[in-house]
Amino acid sequence: MTTSLSAGGAQRRAPVDRIGRGLDALSLTQARAVAALLALCLILFLPGQISLQPMDRDEPRFAQASKQMLESGDLVDIRFQGEARHKKPVGIYWAQAAAVAAGEALGVPGARTQIALYRIPSLIGAAASVLLAYWAALGFLPRRAALLSASLYGACLMLSAEAHLAKTDALLAACATASLGALARAWLAPRDSGPVSNRTFAAFWLGLAFGILVKGPMVPLFVALPALGLSIRAGSGRWLSNLRPLPGLALVLLLVAPWFAAIAWKSGGAFYAEAVGHDMLGKVGGAAERHWGPPGAYALTFFATFWPGAAFAAMSLPFAWRARREPAAAFLIAAVLPAWLIFEAVPTKLPHYVLPLMPWLAILTVLALSRGALDPRLRGARLTALLVPAIPVGLSFGLCLAGWRLDAHTIPWPALPLLAAACAVAALAWQAFALGSAERALALGVLASCLLGPAVLGVAQLSLPALKVSPRLAALRDRMPCANPQVASLGYREPSLVFLVGTGLGLPPDGAAARAFLESGGCRLLFVEARARDDFNAAWPVGRGAPAPLAEIEGFNLNTGRRLFVTAYAVAP
Repeated sequence: MTTSLSAGGAQRRAPVDRIGRGLDALSLTQARAVAALLALCLILFLPGQISLQPMDRDEPRFAQASKQMLESGDLVDIRFQGEARHKKPVGIYWAQAAAVAAGEALGVPGARTQIALYRIPSLIGAAASVLLAYWAALGFLPRRAALLSASLYGACLMLSAEAHLAKTDALLAACATASLGALARAWLAPRDSGPVSNRTFAAFWLGLAFGILVKGPMVPLFVALPALGLSIRAGSGRWLSNLRPLPGLALVLLLVAPWFAAIAWKSGGAFYAEAVGHDMLGKVGGAAERHWGPPGAYALTFFATFWPGAAFAAMSLPFAWRARREPAAAFLIAAVLPAWLIFEAVPTKLPHYVLPLMPWLAILTVLALSRGALDPRLRGARLTALLVPAIPVGLSFGLCLAGWRLDAHTIPWPALPLLAAACAVAALAWQAFALGSAERALALGVLASCLLGPAVLGVAQLSLPALKVSPRLAALRDRMPCANPQVASLGYREPSLVFLVGTGLGLPPDGAAARAFLESGGCRLLFVEARARDDFNAAWPVGRGAPAPLAEIEGFNLNTGRRLFVTAYAVAP
């Protein structure tokens, strides 16, 4: 017999099954639980790190700016080619530059154009956020349930995606989880318990400091909203003094002030004008970079981004409202609801903005499970749980359709066994829930994610060359009869091409400039996108047209949603 956190009441005795025995064994000690979570992260986050192409547009912008830090030796200013990149603080660029420098020291060939090295901080950040979610969950739940909640968060599709992208968001999630986990411990501790432990103190203030260096005010926002709401609920903010604010603030200033002072001096204040005045306030006041979405957009996309736990998280919301006067539920509501409402109100919508809120929804889901609130007998529960198999089934059909339409009737055959297995396990998760075992359903959902994520990011994407336009263009340099040719691109200006070809990639504004580039002597390679081809051809005099094409590349641009046709022209001495 084993204790099962299942529907239909509080903890009850249920027949032993393999999943229950597995959870018991993995949660027997803290070391086992941590090892299990690390293994889960490796299964979910490692496949595809090397083979997945640089994903336009944000990822190669970050990676290219980090590369230019190494090229220039300037660790203060942030640049993309010749343009100042004053959107985010320096933390992610330092982390990526350090990872690439370590790769170079270890002898990785072409380290500065290996996107996998730039993804290492995101991989570490995603894994750290899972372990920190487990640490935070121990304040709310026993070890076995804390392990399940951290696994549910680690298995969500959004975290897996961010672990594969050289951006800020996985590291931001780790910083926010550390600070909020420490805040939760301060809130849940008895009021006369005194200052928090050194470990909790370090988690709170280092999470804030590193979060500020990674993404400015976001971690302070995630912390300030629940701190304010809970203080109003308690009628006093005295409980926050247990976090030792004076030495904590001094530590934060010591860590963040030097770079912020240096960039203010070096940019003449331009960094703050761009980062605050344009980037941050632009997203608040309008739809920055065309990423507009109506209020409620996050609630809708949540059912995909937090899969496989989203359906069960939705079922836990009535429990959260009923238990809102309990300290644990009050904290979880305060950690999620105010920030979520702010993101829904802001016109700019990007799915990863709510990623730092997902650990707390995972904890809420397992807390609701432990109280018997995930009951299939409730109205609409079984129907809602159908989202668990629906997402992998829909994704599998979508990948097959994409291959068929974009890559000359290609089907990603190597990925189909894993995709089918993910769909089957997800269907078993729904069946387990329908039969009254919500805990088994959650565990099977995590297992389905361990099949789906590697199938998509590790295998299926290899069968979709239409999405890999920039790597295919960059590979044409190897067909040139000379080493280190000068390269330019007319029309096709994706940051991934700049990252793969090099900082010196030319971007001529029109066909005449592109012709001048080819005629400037030496070994040269020019890419011309189809929309600019007429302008390029018109730039040549009558009777002497452009040189014969070296190659033609056809593909699909995910950012614009359009097919691409790029012609390569080459000249050599």
